Amino acid sequence: MSALVDIAVDEHATVITLSRPDKMNALSAELVEGLIEAVDAAHARGSDLIVFKGEGRNFSAGFDFGGYAEQSEGDLLLRFVRLETLLQKVAESPALTLALAHGKNFGAGVDLFGACMLRVAAPDATFRMPGLKFGLVLGTRRFAAMVGTQAARDVLTHTRTFGAEAARDMGFVTELAAPQDWPARQEQAQASARELSPATRRQLYQVLGPQTADADLASLVRSAAAPGLKQRIQAYLNA
Repeated sequence: MSALVDIAVDEHATVITLSRPDKMNALSAELVEGLIEAVDAAHARGSDLIVFKGEGRNFSAGFDFGGYAEQSEGDLLLRFVRLETLLQKVAESPALTLALAHGKNFGAGVDLFGACMLRVAAPDATFRMPGLKFGLVLGTRRFAAMVGTQAARDVLTHTRTFGAEAARDMGFVTELAAPQDWPARQEQAQASARELSPATRRQLYQVLGPQTADADLASLVRSAAAPGLKQRIQAYLNA
């Protein structure tokens, strides 16, 4: 398991902590692979609840652009595909998933938060999804399914930052709670997860979940594979 991911396991729950606080838990290739491995392991052990949280000042600063100029566009495309792979594993998980966010959160980190079924934010949490600034379509359908098409269009078009209360009002955050109250929220989620048998819970989630995995991946690849990805990223970072 990657050193960038901290795992705590009990009989029924797996708590996954993004542990890269010096980089605001930005999603490097290693961190993404560590998260995929952690989710797969949680599924293999039959965890009823999977919890995601971030160490340090925030949940996640999103895609790690460090060293992007030395990577090929093919390498960058693969990194985005692996991100979508992670998001789909979380969104389609047979476990109940809970994300706990605080601080300033961006891009793919916001998408990871949004892929979870329960999304608890500290009052200080903020969210911004700037991917469309460099032409990337990632997590868009999931976001629109939560907040509605019009609200999603407004937020994503203007790539504006929104706070925890606004996120709750639009349906992106399911509850506001200070970090000291998170253990209680985790206990509640664990009790909720065990109200159904694993098999019944899995069937329920499959029925309720939108079947858009292939379309989401196609939209991502189409947007990231357009020529000039590195130039678009550079222009975004310079701005």
